[in-house]
Amino acid sequence: MSDFLKPGGAALTSNKDDWETPQAFFESLNAKYHFAIDLAASKDNAKCDRYFSVADDSLLQDWSDDFGGAMYLNPPYGRHIGDWVKKAYETSLRVNVPIVLLIPARTDTSYWHDYIFGKASIKFIRGRLKFEQNGMAGGPAPFPSAIIVYNGDGAEK
Repeated sequence: MSDFLKPGGAALTSNKDDWETPQAFFESLNAKYHFAIDLAASKDNAKCDRYFSVADDSLLQDWSDDFGGAMYLNPPYGRHIGDWVKKAYETSLRVNVPIVLLIPARTDTSYWHDYIFGKASIKFIRGRLKFEQNGMAGGPAPFPSAIIVYNGDGAEK
């Protein structure tokens, strides 16, 4: 039986947790924020020249280093996404550059309530993003998405 059908399984989600940001979508964000680093990437999908890969274990890295600009984060969307959001929030308390996240709009989760609402600006994306795979457009995501900005303008604080 697939995980989708198992009790407590991944209904209305996907087993995939690495969703590559669509290039045109990233470029529109980058035009505003001027990203210096991609905090969760691979050699094949990095959106910035500087990035942390799986081998670098970004969650163990010090994000409060001066990377020379804003930070971009499209984290793995698996069970540890809350750890990524928590780290972005906690880092935002120590740095003065924007930290921009592209994450699923799962507003019922504890990490949204603990680390996003009232602490960041939120922009819900209309429709479903068409994430990429190896630079090629794919079908629409099986979930809605949102942009979360810490240390940016218009924060809901």
